[in-house]
Amino acid sequence: MNEWTIESMLKWAAEDFRQKGIDSPRLDAEVLLAHAIGTTRMQLILDSKRLLETGELGRFRELVKRRRNREPVAYLKGEREFYGRPFRVDARVLVPRPETEHLVDVALARTASRSMSLRALDACTGSGCVAITIAKERPTSVVVATDVSGDALAVARDNALRLGAYNVAFEEADLFPRSGTFDLIVSNPPYIASAEIETLAPEVSKHEPRLALDGGGDGLDIVRRIVASVGKFLDVGGVLALEVGDGDAPKTAALLDIAFDDVRVQRDYGQIERIVSGVLRA
Repeated sequence: MNEWTIESMLKWAAEDFRQKGIDSPRLDAEVLLAHAIGTTRMQLILDSKRLLETGELGRFRELVKRRRNREPVAYLKGEREFYGRPFRVDARVLVPRPETEHLVDVALARTASRSMSLRALDACTGSGCVAITIAKERPTSVVVATDVSGDALAVARDNALRLGAYNVAFEEADLFPRSGTFDLIVSNPPYIASAEIETLAPEVSKHEPRLALDGGGDGLDIVRRIVASVGKFLDVGGVLALEVGDGDAPKTAALLDIAFDDVRVQRDYGQIERIVSGVLRA
């Protein structure tokens, strides 16, 4: 390569990613180059003939090297958008997924009548994307977010501070806080069966925290624990909403049927039954 132009570097990186079996190689190349030189993907097109400076070239090559190792693009950028807001992410937390936005949608819709005084708990908060989004969408609410990982909570606290979600409190805990009851409990718990983790894409299996993925033998260990104990923390008439794995919605709904009314299953963008919710009966 004789000229290190934006156009030629994009072509080189995209072909390199394609040979490594990476999905969306051109998109990844554009996102990483835009990040490396501090611009937008649109500007890359407009400036396609511009020569890269030495520092820009070095930063981009380092990102390409890390992407070759299948490190998630979100970790390379240090950010992922969720519900229209930028959340900082790194290897301490899962990368927020678009399907988890449906968990927020269900939680907000099913508690609309309590929107002015909502008390909510987000268990297994990770990056804090669910708790912070609920807090921002319902600014008069009080939200508690728990995680067993202190490292994850550090990321979540930083996101809350940057995004101005001052109505969220964080607690290091195994699912439930030391005290308090709630109108809404949401969770995107670990729900991948232990034996399946190594079969996932390298971006997930090699880089995302196993603690946030591993749901035990059939993927439902944490879901069962939540449902078994939730009555101590959820007020009668309160809503429980859970994100679950592909194929796990029927089993989860059956667990909720024991103590919950109006159990519903909602599909995600890929038409997978993803969100299970219900109202705690008296």
